[in-house]
This record gives sequence, C-alpha cells and structure tokens, in this order.
Amino acid sequence: MMIAKQQSCPQLLPLIFITLGLTHATYGGYLIGIGSYDMTGPAADVNMMGYANIEQHSAGIHFRLRARAFIVAEGPQGVRFAFVNLDAGMASQLVTIKVLERLKSRYGNLYNEDNLAISGTHTHAGPGGYLQYYVYSITTAGFVPQSFDAIVTAVELSIVQAHENLKPGSVFINKGDVENAGISRSPSAYLVNPADERARYSTDVDTEMTLLKFINGESGKSIGAFSWFATHGTSMSKDNRLISGDNKGAAARFFEDWFTSTTKSSSKVIGNTSATLYSRLIQKAKEINATGGTSCGKTTSQSFKVRKNDNSRFVGAFCQSNVGDVTPNVLGAFCNDTGLPCDFNHSSCHGNNQLCLGRGPGYPDEILSTKIIGERQFQTAVDLFKYAKEELTGKVDYRHTYLNFTDIEVELDGNNVVRTCPAALGPGFAAGTTDGPGFPGFQQGDTEISEEWKRFRDSLKKPSKYQEDCQQPKPILLDTGEMFKPYAWAPAILPIQILRLGKLVILSVPGEFTTMAGRRLREAVKETLVSNGNGEFDDDTHIVIAGLTNTYSQYIATFEEYKQQRYEASSTLYGPHTLSAYIQEFKKLAEAMAKGENMIKGPSPPDLSSVQQSYLIDPTGDSPPPGKKFGDVKQDITIPKRGSFQKGERPSATFWSANPRYDLLTEGTFAVVEMLQGERWVPAYDDDDFCLYFKWKVESGTFYGLATIEWEVPEDAVSGVYRLRHFGSSKKTKESPTEYFTGASSAFSVS
Repeated sequence: MMIAKQQSCPQLLPLIFITLGLTHATYGGYLIGIGSYDMTGPAADVNMMGYANIEQHSAGIHFRLRARAFIVAEGPQGVRFAFVNLDAGMASQLVTIKVLERLKSRYGNLYNEDNLAISGTHTHAGPGGYLQYYVYSITTAGFVPQSFDAIVTAVELSIVQAHENLKPGSVFINKGDVENAGISRSPSAYLVNPADERARYSTDVDTEMTLLKFINGESGKSIGAFSWFATHGTSMSKDNRLISGDNKGAAARFFEDWFTSTTKSSSKVIGNTSATLYSRLIQKAKEINATGGTSCGKTTSQSFKVRKNDNSRFVGAFCQSNVGDVTPNVLGAFCNDTGLPCDFNHSSCHGNNQLCLGRGPGYPDEILSTKIIGERQFQTAVDLFKYAKEELTGKVDYRHTYLNFTDIEVELDGNNVVRTCPAALGPGFAAGTTDGPGFPGFQQGDTEISEEWKRFRDSLKKPSKYQEDCQQPKPILLDTGEMFKPYAWAPAILPIQILRLGKLVILSVPGEFTTMAGRRLREAVKETLVSNGNGEFDDDTHIVIAGLTNTYSQYIATFEEYKQQRYEASSTLYGPHTLSAYIQEFKKLAEAMAKGENMIKGPSPPDLSSVQQSYLIDPTGDSPPPGKKFGDVKQDITIPKRGSFQKGERPSATFWSANPRYDLLTEGTFAVVEMLQGERWVPAYDDDDFCLYFKWKVESGTFYGLATIEWEVPEDAVSGVYRLRHFGSSKKTKESPTEYFTGASSAFSVS
C-alpha cells in the first residue's frame, strides 16, 4: 500500500503510540530477533572495494560500518531464516562459507546455506580484499585477512545477537516512494527495452521502498526495521579515502538515532544562550590544556562510545535491491571541461570517458550529497515505519540452490534453446560509469577493442572461439571465466534463494540487476507463486529483490540492454541470456516453494581460502618522534578570534599516532568529542557519528603517523565546553605486544 503525505506536526499522543508500536502489543505468531555488530575494517592502507581505483586506499573513518541482522522463526523448533545486511560493497562467497562454519559450531545445522542470506549495501567506501575470486582482488593487492575477518566476525556476532534475542513478536510491512534518491545512469540502454513494456512504468528506475517493522510481542515496542530500495552506494566518489557506509549507511545511522531520540529522554544539557554564559564557557575552556598521551587498555575506547552495543539497541537497516543502473548522483552527468551534459549514448565528453561525471544533490560536496541521499531514504523509512499497519502472517519458508551459471540450458519462448557462457567482461566494463570513470581510452557502448588491448588480453588468456560466439555481441576484453591462474578469476557456481515471511517474498540475487531486469524477475516469480500456490499467494503478495546477496557476480542486464553494451551489459558475465537463465531458475524455486517441494542442492561453490594470495604488507612497528608519546598533540585546536566555535564550524586537532591497523578497535572508537558536564567529561560524539571525521596519514618527509580529528559542529549541539580525544594502538616491532594509548586536546567552547 502507498502512504499518504503526512502533516509535519501530527497530534503527539497518537504519533507516540504508533511510533512505539503500542497500538499492537499482541504476539503475531513469530519469534523475531534483531542484532548488530561493528564490521569496520582497516582504516589505513587497504584499497576500497567498488571503484577498482588502485589509488583509493583507506586513510581514516567518516563513520563506522555495521552488520545488521534479523531472524524470524515460526517457533522454537519451527522453520526460520536469518537475513544480514552488510555495510559492504557486496556479499562474498568465502564470507558466507566461513560464517556458516562458525554458526555450525555454535548451533549445529540450525542456520545453513539454505536459510541464511548475507546482503551488501554496495557502499564503495569500505575496505576490500574479502572476496575469493581473483578479478576482485587485483586492485586490493590480493586477499586482506584483517578486512575479511572483520566482516566474518561481524556477520557471525550479529546473528548470535539476533538469535539470543529471539522473542515472540509481530512483523508489519509498508511501502512508499522515495523521492529523488536515484536516477538512471544508463537511460539510453533502458530505452532499448520494448516500448510496450516501458509504457507500463512511469519512470526508468524503481522508486518504491519496502519496509519491515519488528515489534516485541511482550512489550509492544519496536525493536527494528529493515527496508529495501535501489540506489547505488556511490555518493562518495572514487577519490574518497574515508571508510563510510555511503548513503545507506548514513540513512541507517540517522534512523537509529531518530528512534532513540523519540523513545528516550534527552540527556543533553539545555544550553543557556546568554552572553554571560558564553563568556564563562570561553574562560573555562582556556583553563583546560591538552592531556598528553597516556596508556590505556584494549577495550578502554569502548567505554567512551556514545552508542554502546548492549543487545538492546534498535536496529535500522537499509538494504539494496535491483540497483544495477541506478545512481544517487541525481543532478545528472556533466562534462567537467564544458559543464554541458555528457554524450547520451556513451557517457563521455568528446570521446573522453574521464571527463564525464555524475553530480550528487550536494555537488561539489560529496559528503553533503551522501547526507542528502541518506536523509531522503531515512525520511521515507520514518513515514513508512510510523504508519505500518499491514501485519505479516503465515508461513516462514525458504528455497535455495546452487547453479553452474557458465552452462545453463535456457528454454526461451517458441521452444528456442540457448545457453549461458563462461564469465567474460567487455570494453564497456573498462570504461566505468558516470559514478566513477574507468580506464582512459574506453567508452560505454564500445563494440571494438584496439589491437594493443587484444594483445594484452591474449597474453592473459585468449578467448576460445566458443566463448567469443557465446558472448556476442559483447567483444571480450577479459575472458575471466576461462582464466584459472593463479586461481579462478570469476565465479562459476552461484547461489539463488527465495525467503518467505507470510505475504513477503525476498529474492536473494548474487549480483546487480538493472531496473528492467529486476522488474521482469519479480513479475515472473510472482506469477509462478500465484499460479502454483493453491491460493496461498495472490496479487497482494510482496516481492522484493535483495541485491548483491550471498556472493557476487557483477551485473544482470536485459537481453535488449545487452545489445547496447554499456557498462552494466558489458559487466553481465554469463552472456546475453543471463537474465533469462535467472528467471527460469527462480521460477523453479518459486514453483517448489508454492507446491511445498524440495530443491536439488546443486554443485557446491569452491572454498578458495587455501590459495588466496596476500601482497599487502602488515605494519612493522611504529614509534613517535623523540621526546613525544603516542596521543600527544602535534597541532592543537585553533580557537577563532571570537573565542568560541559556532554551529557548522570545524574544530580539529592532530595527534602523534600509530597505524590504525594494529587494532581495529571494534565496537570502540578512534575519535571522541567529549563535553564537560560539571567536573566530568562525557562522550558526546564518536567515530560512528556523521559529523566527526578521523583521518590518518604518515607525516610528509618522515615515517611518523598522524591522526587528525575534525568535528563539524552540528546544529543541535549544545552550547558548552568540549575537547577532542583520540584512541589508538601501536607496536614497537612486528613481534611486539600491542599497546594502547589515548590523548585529548585542549578544551574549546561552542556557542
């Protein structure tokens, strides 16, 4: 159902009841559990996953990444499934394999490959090196164990938390449109789809968000919300070096903080705005100097967290859908040199792909763009959450199978039989997108490859005649499906999965479906369920695509879009009939679910952990300059001439620090803004806040590390005395024990 526009100031009492879920406190027939865990990876030196930009290495944190999970079960011994949403570029087959091994040691076969879904938000600002296929590890200098372990542990512990929190409860669903949070970045490809098909839709992207609201049956209080909506995690550019959940991670932070603010009384001091108070604050701040660096414990920073993970916090997740051709850079793509729109068909400027870039709503400020697109999703989710009234009831169910996608026989209409192909990438892939241009010299839609690039390709692996014919009209730039040195470059075995929660059906897909490809898949699955379900499914059944789930196999374009060979089509690995294969195989899953039949497991994907290669060198030991300690201030707060900072300004301090890879400070923080309350310093913001920035670098001309903390004073900050605190860890040598330190800046006032 669609939500109506609401007044900005509805009657307070009904709104509070609706928000808390107190209008429906009865047990809805399910056990539900929610969990969340910090999955922030290495904040230095690790290439980020998404843009394949070899120069984009992590150098700090904008805000932390999390794994957010929900479990729903029919009862203690009943059917269940678990869904995990990652602030990550995509799911990883190896992550799935290792998570399942850990869960089996805890719970036996309770959670398995059939009933567990792990989905990525598609942020392009998270550390890479956690996927097992070679093509995804080239720019990350191979496999990065620290990055991988952070994700596996977070997925595991988010599920453990959800499992331990399982209690009777209800689930409500609501749908509504998100305005101006995504546009097509390949509109020319969309237009080659049949006109009569396009006429059924008002836009060339899907604007609908589907949200689940979880209610504790005993207390009647809301415990979480998960939503699905398609827009790329590319508000942060390929030049960004701060770890970030991008727009979906931002939406989750805003949503969780909003819920906390509506259900708990504020602990912040109400500021007096008199000139006398300002004068006193300024004077008080002048009296407090920097602390200097001191030793602390491994978990000390956890006690300085503003949001402590005590298993009771509300969890809000913003999941990905059929995102393939949807960009959050909603102002459109323009040429950097002329300011004119880019070429419509090739997304280039005078034939140069490097000059054509999409612009977000906060252009040229990518952090502002991230905030705006995050807020647009967050605001829609709040409306859907407040007015979710349709309760989900009925079966919990799932179906899952593995398929060798390199050789699926597909029956098309008219008894025409075709096949999928081994994976391959075309020149349109190398061109990149308007979100992040790729290699110079390529354009989207290219159907020719230069002789120089052919020689390079053939030096790696010359495509077979069968492969060239199978992939037509895609010219093969990288024959990844036939490349196995040093190990497999691309996946062959893929999982597909359907999860059911009453009238909600989630399609777990291991890639990025374009808008029209996703529409066709949803429609085919729904038709199959309705026609085979003996009345269990009908027109009111909700079908949601969970993109980038369980493993990653790049893009899925329609047959018509494939002909144009823009980026999405050129990255459709398994040939022109990839989508038809997905639709055929998902219909088999849907029919089995509707009829209550089991599925054949199919061939298991390989575990390539034993052959992974890692080229990233671990830090070998750090020391501060002579006479200094880690945590000492190098550059203290620069106080404005007026004596106090105002809202929107950025106080900052730089500390002598060590490489943040020695310890990720999981569920802790590298940066804190402390507020003086009486005689006590109280954490007010940490590195999980959108307004706080932790940046790390090596001092120019030396090997000494520097950590800079910047705080953009938010509009709702309380007037008072503040300081910036840094936490870190170090080793004297590679073999030395890890030591922990902290230090705080001098104080400053905010008016």
